[in-house]
Amino acid sequence: MPNKTIYVSDEDLKLFQRAQELVGGNLSGAIVTALRRFIELEEGRIEGYDEVVLKVGKDGVRQVRFSGSLLAEWHQMANERIEDIRVYRTRKGAFAVHSHFSNWSEFPADTNLLKDWRQWRRFLGVGEQDWGDFSLEVFDSVGELEGKIPHRLYVRVVDATENPTVEDLDI
Repeated sequence: MPNKTIYVSDEDLKLFQRAQELVGGNLSGAIVTALRRFIELEEGRIEGYDEVVLKVGKDGVRQVRFSGSLLAEWHQMANERIEDIRVYRTRKGAFAVHSHFSNWSEFPADTNLLKDWRQWRRFLGVGEQDWGDFSLEVFDSVGELEGKIPHRLYVRVVDATENPTVEDLDI
């Protein structure tokens, strides 16, 4: 197995020592894991993908993370609930649909709209909501999205996949 020597500055020595403690002595394993993660993120960034972190589950108490690019989004306020749907293209070519549905019947009871004016934003559905059901579904192709998301959003996603997001004009 090839041997590589890494020179570490005095200021960074404590960082390497702590990493070695955390991995139980196998510092090279920690470095390889960190390099793999760094390369994956940087190559994705170069290709136009970002690290996406999304809430999932009831009231969004858990999170999922992947490398993707936002294609289109949908926001609808109705009598029964607020709907937020975002569609991402993942770095591996799949389509991730993040849905967030906040039913008005489940609006947090501890919210006092009369005493705290800032709660009106929450009540009116402005900004990111922290209550309701968050889910993530992954599809292999655009065609699989048809009927699973609102038709107008599906049309936007198809358009985003067939046409460049930014068109450079030579004018």
